[in-house]
Amino acid sequence: MTIRTLAAACGAALLAQIAPFAVSSSAFAAEAPEHWVAVWATALQPIPKRAELPPLYRAPDVAGRTVRQIVYPTLSGKTARIHLSNAYGKTPLVIDELRIARSAGGASVVERGGSRVTFAGKGAVSIPPGGELDSDPIVLDVVEGAPYAISAFMGPEQRIVAWHRVSNQVNYVSEPGNHTADASAAAFRGRFTQYVWVTGLSLDAAASSVAVAAIGDSITDGMRSSLNQNRRWPDALARRMAASGAPSTAIVNLGISGNRLLSDSPCYGDALASRFERDVLQRPGVKAAVLLIGINDINFAAMPPHGGLDCDFPHTSVTAADLIAGYQRVIAAARRNGVKVFGATLTPASLPPERENIRLAVNQWIRTSRAFDGVVDFDAALRDRAQPERLQRVFDSGDHIHPSDAGYAAMADAVSVEALVSAARK
Repeated sequence: MTIRTLAAACGAALLAQIAPFAVSSSAFAAEAPEHWVAVWATALQPIPKRAELPPLYRAPDVAGRTVRQIVYPTLSGKTARIHLSNAYGKTPLVIDELRIARSAGGASVVERGGSRVTFAGKGAVSIPPGGELDSDPIVLDVVEGAPYAISAFMGPEQRIVAWHRVSNQVNYVSEPGNHTADASAAAFRGRFTQYVWVTGLSLDAAASSVAVAAIGDSITDGMRSSLNQNRRWPDALARRMAASGAPSTAIVNLGISGNRLLSDSPCYGDALASRFERDVLQRPGVKAAVLLIGINDINFAAMPPHGGLDCDFPHTSVTAADLIAGYQRVIAAARRNGVKVFGATLTPASLPPERENIRLAVNQWIRTSRAFDGVVDFDAALRDRAQPERLQRVFDSGDHIHPSDAGYAAMADAVSVEALVSAARK
């Protein structure tokens, strides 16, 4: 039963009592405006549970402070809503006030106050452990590609237990107090490069609008791309979409650095085969996905403990057949939900021969099996012609695994905009 149904039956007093216990945005599906489309999104991962965490995994203190996060929508519109997640929380997520405003750069915003965000008419919200929730519709002039600041005044006991760890975007934490309405950056002295709690921005868009999800590991996440520059391959694809004159198509990035297709990790999040439903299929308006995953499954033996943590990589080999079975699970889930999946070939990673052979076998299956609704050949776009197990030097960020900004741009150029738009609208 939805909150609105309960409110109609029991009145505003009962609504005030139950509002903190809303657990899923899907509860609002029946009453949602006609055509919501995700225009920005991120995927969460739990912070490893250790008594002493290395600096890489130490979250900032946010209790009683204001967290200001910067997001870039990939479509324009006039009515928005914000999606909040407490997916990995063990206690309620308490936000005492939430606002959104056009960013003026850094932690500054264009207009003091911005737009106040409500939940069932109330400015404060408490989301129970494991819960997710959409805000009420917000009347807001959203411009594609422009930065927006989402400012949350956190409850007095709030802690960060989950985040999107590699955002490649500087976000901000204030000194103690409610600074959600501040236009100035003066109070926002803390910096961090993760996303927390805010996992989606959607618009009430034209009926023809759709979203495409880019999902995978660090290469989709944009690891080693330029900070604050939106140089990940999904960013470049969004710009290509806008320039192409294609019908309104949003691109949302749901990569998680270190993520694997088949195995969970305390450092790198739930296996993609498990998180695909929550992170892709439950997003409003998503009609197609580009899937790039598997290199971490193959390459686990070459990956040391992350930041001094044991990340629980498996001790058994992963075969091409294992990965193919995982892809087939994802494809089947997508088909059941009317979502088309484009399979992306695994990019060169300077692997030793036995692991390189697995990568090649997987890529051959992706190209020839016809299991996917389309293929994006990122391997062909990035590989060195003389040494195909390696990235071209100009496309190598320096670690021989992650592309440079030029490499990410080449990946976006390898995607057929026409084929993707056509599949998303079938």
